Amino acid sequence: MASLIKDKLKSATGHNAAEDAEAKREADKYRLQVTAGGSYDKSTHRAVAVNSDDATYFENEHLRGKVQVRIRNFQGLPSTSPSSSPYFDDPHHAKDQYSLAFSFVPKHDIPSLNAVWGNDFDHPVRDRLPPGFNTAFKIVKDFIDPGLSCDAYADEPWLYGPALSSWFAFVVGDNIGQDADFPAPREDAAMEEGGEGTGGEVRHHLGLPENNEKRRKHFLSAAHREDFTFEIGRLYQADFYNPYLDFGNFSLKLPGFSLKVIKYIDEKSHCLRYVFKDRESGEVYMNVNFELLMGKEVDEALEKEKSGKQTSQISAGAVNGVNEQSQAGALREHTSENETKVPRQHSANINGMGEVSRPGSITKDATPMNAPAESPVKADVTETTSDRIPNTTDPSDQPDAVASTPDASVQNTVPEKDEVSEISGLLQASATSDRRSDARGIL
Repeated sequence: MASLIKDKLKSATGHNAAEDAEAKREADKYRLQVTAGGSYDKSTHRAVAVNSDDATYFENEHLRGKVQVRIRNFQGLPSTSPSSSPYFDDPHHAKDQYSLAFSFVPKHDIPSLNAVWGNDFDHPVRDRLPPGFNTAFKIVKDFIDPGLSCDAYADEPWLYGPALSSWFAFVVGDNIGQDADFPAPREDAAMEEGGEGTGGEVRHHLGLPENNEKRRKHFLSAAHREDFTFEIGRLYQADFYNPYLDFGNFSLKLPGFSLKVIKYIDEKSHCLRYVFKDRESGEVYMNVNFELLMGKEVDEALEKEKSGKQTSQISAGAVNGVNEQSQAGALREHTSENETKVPRQHSANINGMGEVSRPGSITKDATPMNAPAESPVKADVTETTSDRIPNTTDPSDQPDAVASTPDASVQNTVPEKDEVSEISGLLQASATSDRRSDARGIL
């Protein structure tokens, strides 16, 4: 039975041309916007430049982080974003539809025992769950991701797995300290499991498997998670990717289960929320939102983007005018010097290059507020505003709201391939499918 299900999962990435065309027409009415921050409060978020070399920096009292998102067939904001990424040229990611990669440096030791990764929501979705949800979730939990826990029927539903058994690539890096800059995940290359610098020694000392599948299985054990701590000042990197959630067509396709997310979207349901947090204390370490804009929201966002470009062009013209005046002044001064033969010093260039810094602009080498000195921020990064979304759920270590805690034999069952096991992430989206981009899984 298990092998049959896995075989179906491996072949679940097939597409129906007619269905894809219809989904594409519907999807053209919407625009996807990705933001990231250190809390649920979207007013603190920065827009993520999807498929870009520039990572999005954020920080809170727990850590400093950089986020990079790749989406195949991306159609969203900013509209200048490439439609794809070299990341998907890697053979290991040829079937993946998206990647959410990040690096972070803790500001204090963070225990991994209760550190979870997944989705949660601020409103009920029980009345919008698709038929067969419980069966689909049980298949995923028993055969794909035994560490997954879910309560889809709560007033604030959630779907979490232990962070260290959920991420499909995990790198332990060097201890770089509190103030030093740190690298973002590379945009053009896939992250590889392992350790860098002294991080390799840490993995060896803890007996962590080198293979990502075995590492994920290793951290299904609460005892093993209790032994691991995200150390203050040490660099960590992770990648979470998925072959089943198609953000290009806003659809979810699983074996025997196909879901058009668009039909579940309304004014209330529009945001898929990924979170890295402590499930006991509720402390949020990182939040990345995939928000689907529609109607007036799309028009307003595009107009804002257009106005921003026009402002930049006007500012650039002003800079050129100042430079031309400076150069003209320098020429007159030089001519006067030649006529009088009296050498004089003059200063026509601003910033040493005949350029002036525009108030309110972010230059290529600018640093975000509270960011390390060398943390680059892209000029078109914007911020969004929204209400803070509280999380009041306090799930136990092995909740049984939807599926009972797996026994030892089930817990030792893990997917043999990343693309298969990743389905767990998608199944989480079905319960969220009523949110604009809430299509991570069956939630």
